[in-house]
Amino acid sequence: MRVNTRTVGRDVGRILQAVSLMLVVSIAVAVGHREYYAVPAFGISSLVVAGIGTALVRAYRDAEPPGKLEAMVTAASAWGATGLLGGIPFLLVAWTIALDPLPVWAHTPPLDETTAIFLHPLDSVFESMSGFTGTGLTMAAVEENLPRSLHWWRSFTEWIGGVGVIVLTVAILARPGSGSFTLYESEARSEKIHPSIVSTVQEIWKIYLGLTIGSILLFFSVGMPLWDAINHGMTGIATGGFSVHADSIGHYNSPLIEYAVVPVMIAGSIAFPIHYLIFKGELHNFYTDLQTRWVLIWFTAGSLVLTGILYGNGQYGSVEETFRIALFQFVSATSNAGFGTAAVGTGTGRVWNAGATLFMCLGMLTGAAAGSTVSGIKLIRVITLIKGTVWQVESVFVPETAVRYLRIGDRRLSEKQLQREYTEATVVFILWLAFLCLGVAVFLYALPSAYPLEYIVFDVMSAQSNVGLDAGITGPEMPTITKGMLILNMWVGRLEIIPIAVVLGAILGRLDLYRE
Repeated sequence: MRVNTRTVGRDVGRILQAVSLMLVVSIAVAVGHREYYAVPAFGISSLVVAGIGTALVRAYRDAEPPGKLEAMVTAASAWGATGLLGGIPFLLVAWTIALDPLPVWAHTPPLDETTAIFLHPLDSVFESMSGFTGTGLTMAAVEENLPRSLHWWRSFTEWIGGVGVIVLTVAILARPGSGSFTLYESEARSEKIHPSIVSTVQEIWKIYLGLTIGSILLFFSVGMPLWDAINHGMTGIATGGFSVHADSIGHYNSPLIEYAVVPVMIAGSIAFPIHYLIFKGELHNFYTDLQTRWVLIWFTAGSLVLTGILYGNGQYGSVEETFRIALFQFVSATSNAGFGTAAVGTGTGRVWNAGATLFMCLGMLTGAAAGSTVSGIKLIRVITLIKGTVWQVESVFVPETAVRYLRIGDRRLSEKQLQREYTEATVVFILWLAFLCLGVAVFLYALPSAYPLEYIVFDVMSAQSNVGLDAGITGPEMPTITKGMLILNMWVGRLEIIPIAVVLGAILGRLDLYRE
């Protein structure tokens, strides 16, 4: 398995060029909030990222268009590179405040303990990878104490990461016939709104921007301050989960705000082509589309089950409070949004029991609709695995000469088509569980035995499903090896496993390790 590294280098460079524009935009935000001390950090970061990207593009300008193999390697490499380089602003802003080399008019604040965390490169990379992958786990202990320019950068990385850095690049830099669709598919997307993939991507961004503005207006109308509404609107529709408060949405102690956030998380869980049809007035897609129907069914059923578990435990004061917390937390987990209104655990101290915690893990595992902003293994794969397994069992009792089809939604799959999709879903599921087990094993090795096993599973699952909820384990005091493991889990989860396997195969091929 040989990869054309020139093609990969050229395309990763183009993606980094697009990411560098994000840093340029962030300079304006720093200036707008009079955080002039942060301008050099974002300026240097943009130059570094743009410089690396431009060097790669120029070095490999004559590379061939990507095939499927090159696209997979590009996706894995680009997400790794953006996660790594996206940590530079965190590091430089923290060092600028620590050194304070600027005059008084730059408004450099004292170094706060929360911002000081990002003096450590690994913590900066963790925050960046968490942002771009739409995870929302954070090293920031008290998010209120971060500079607003870093609030913005965290939210901006999640907002862009919600639809993908490759989708951003296709929208900005791609030309028809330039291998755009191959790259687009490598980011675990196949949906098309228009025949042209560039037009499809542009339509996705229009829908996404409209949903974001609507979310911001909704949050502002129910009582969130404007800055909070902007950040939560961006990270909510991206199902990312970064907040400007350490207590996330629970900070407001407002049932109205909590109920208002739920439809935004649901909107982020629905595929963009369905949003497109709904915006055209075809509202029947809420129940005729297989994935959308099961998103709503799963959110409803899961919330009711979790309500029953929590009510049976007698943890909250009333049925309404129990239902509100269960609804919010289950939708947040299953949509991979990662907002929180209640503590699941405090690390070594139990708040929720194993039943409630592991049921939330089930929601994080499934995720919601493919073609949306969520991660997890996706409901369509869950449906394929369940129906395909039943079909395989029934095949034992069917004559070999029988011609059989399986209907999944509005698609009628032949035996060959079903075997292909069933195999793909099975491979993703098995590899997904393998990386999850690896993460849990590392945590069990590195952490004291006082941490409950279900909370360890919860935090690793949250990272790999790109959720962002935690049971009190994830934080700056974690051992270095566990931080590195969660970075790997977040990267693997966002790419849906297959590109990672392709990269590993390509590396082994380069090393000629397949030869006998």
